[in-house]
Amino acid sequence: MKLSSLKSLIVGLLILLTATTAYADYEAQRPKRRRSQKQYTSPEEIKAERDSIARDTLVITEIVSASTTAPEPRRNTPEQIDSVIAMWRATASVEAYERYFNDFLAVSERIDTTLLNDSIDSIYVARLEALMSPVPLEYNHEVRTAIERFIAPAYATKMSYAYYYFPMIEEEFIIAGIPIELRTLAVVESGLNPLAESRSGAKGIWQFMPSTGKEYGLEINSLVDQRCNPRLATRAACRYLKSMYQLYGDWTLAIASYNCGPGNVNKAITRSGGNKYDYDGSFWDVYEHLPRETRNYVPLYMGATYAFAYHKAHGVDYPTPPMPLATDTIMINRPLHLEQVSSTIDVSLEVLQMLNPEYRLSIIPATTKSYPLTLPAERVSEFITHQDSIYAKDTTYLKEYVIHANIEKKRNEAPPATYYTVKKGDTLGGIARKYGRTVKQLMTWNNIKNANTLRIGQRLRVSPN
Repeated sequence: MKLSSLKSLIVGLLILLTATTAYADYEAQRPKRRRSQKQYTSPEEIKAERDSIARDTLVITEIVSASTTAPEPRRNTPEQIDSVIAMWRATASVEAYERYFNDFLAVSERIDTTLLNDSIDSIYVARLEALMSPVPLEYNHEVRTAIERFIAPAYATKMSYAYYYFPMIEEEFIIAGIPIELRTLAVVESGLNPLAESRSGAKGIWQFMPSTGKEYGLEINSLVDQRCNPRLATRAACRYLKSMYQLYGDWTLAIASYNCGPGNVNKAITRSGGNKYDYDGSFWDVYEHLPRETRNYVPLYMGATYAFAYHKAHGVDYPTPPMPLATDTIMINRPLHLEQVSSTIDVSLEVLQMLNPEYRLSIIPATTKSYPLTLPAERVSEFITHQDSIYAKDTTYLKEYVIHANIEKKRNEAPPATYYTVKKGDTLGGIARKYGRTVKQLMTWNNIKNANTLRIGQRLRVSPN
């Protein structure tokens, strides 16, 4: 007998036994009818006996039905549901990229086998061709130099932030109708650090200057800098890149213009003998006439694109970034300090600051309009459940910001600590994010040559003073 058939038989016997026992109990408790040997001759007596049998049958049916009804499923809380969904989303995102990386690892292994006796240049060329990018990927000495820069293990930590930022960037690129391969441009711009700031004042994951950011609708003031909001800044970058492609009809020139502006690209076209109003060349055709930084910029993009696809072929793995990979957004319509949230629900202030880098003083100034608060997905229901308690803390955490002078004083005092002591698990990037600094600033202030050489107990200066 098959195991499934045996199980079915056992279940059937248990049901029958349950029903029989229950009916026996029922019979023991119900009033007994006298059974006589007489024949029922009147219609009333026959009807009464039939009604009695019908009642007994109904009872048996109810008993059997109750014994075979599935138990009520256990109901999960909203917090438990959020947690499961967050885990699924994070796992699915990581697995999708791992499949992508493994596919190109397999591609590289086939190429390496085919070109076993050829030079590394031949292998790089074959791997770039296998990417089949809508953005033309050339190969030369400049691109090779860029490839070797981004495949270095020292870049793995920066590239790991792709697990968090690239799904969002890809989503916005798809909506805007531009190639998702342009995502690695953000690596070149900022190292995927939404708080990165250049010497000239460009800031955010897409490095907008204040004037350009405002031109594209990004709010910039003492409390909010939306150049640091990854999604809003990505939307602005989409608009810029799309307009440049419409102008030049070539993605390499659009990328070049992102770095130096269309004015410098137009000058380079003119100096190379072309017509800026009807030009059908590419970045490489005007290469010699572009600013030096821009000449390096497009090869860096190509190097970052190669490294993202083929890093495993070079023995490099990307670690998990120090933030929740599954997040959700709640709109806030009244002033809120992030510490009101972190002191009430199970999410740290550091994580909230990492997920909401646009709030310069950890304050959401929602006085006349709503602002987004990004939370770990598993904490959204918890926030909603405890929002009254969260908002009730505004007098504690916001009282010092009521007067504008206090806001300016707080801004000038940030960050509150001058030094930070390195703990187990710390990275220079994580410390920089915590204090609103860049890795380059911390390396300069602390005379650090290698960002991966932190020691537990080491004191780091985290402010210029």
